[in-house]
Amino acid sequence: MRLFIAVNLPAEERRAIWQATAPLRASHLPVRWVGESELHVTLRFLGEVESERAPAIAEALAGAVGALQPFGVGVGGVGAFPGLAKPRVIWLGVERHPALELLANDVELALMGLGFEPALKPFAPHLTLGRARRGARPAALKDLARLAGAVTHQALAPVTSVDLMQSTLGAQGASYTVLSKAALGRGPAAAAQQEGEAH
Repeated sequence: MRLFIAVNLPAEERRAIWQATAPLRASHLPVRWVGESELHVTLRFLGEVESERAPAIAEALAGAVGALQPFGVGVGGVGAFPGLAKPRVIWLGVERHPALELLANDVELALMGLGFEPALKPFAPHLTLGRARRGARPAALKDLARLAGAVTHQALAPVTSVDLMQSTLGAQGASYTVLSKAALGRGPAAAAQQEGEAH
């Protein structure tokens, strides 16, 4: 199974982001846009993992984040990796909040305790909005910077849990399922919810 660890936003915040970024999707840029229900902040991508390891990962996450208190992070501002001139990934910015950095670090330590290799890239919090289609020319994306500047959405999004997610690839892109939720501020007893809970 293809797994990753994420912070999922409340439905109302995902809806607000989706509405605010509608002009991007209406522009007919050569971009594969992420669906409203799939907007999230990735803390750690795990890749292909044996299904029997999922319960241990869920338990480790619950133990790692249960003592941390819920908090809010600012979201807003459209950007791209590596840049708006030649974008590969288009994103909405997420504040580099100290509590979010601590959360990502605690998740990383928990995963290393299960034998996962350390992340190769430093944590760069963001909400992926879309990915440029393969072979898209920079000239076809020249309007992105102008369109990005017109997206004025700013919000404070609550972080209340860390979720173990499964990514399933399909013809229309990836779809995501919540396998377990590790709640912040509830201690290890709030561990994982029932496997297979739909996002």
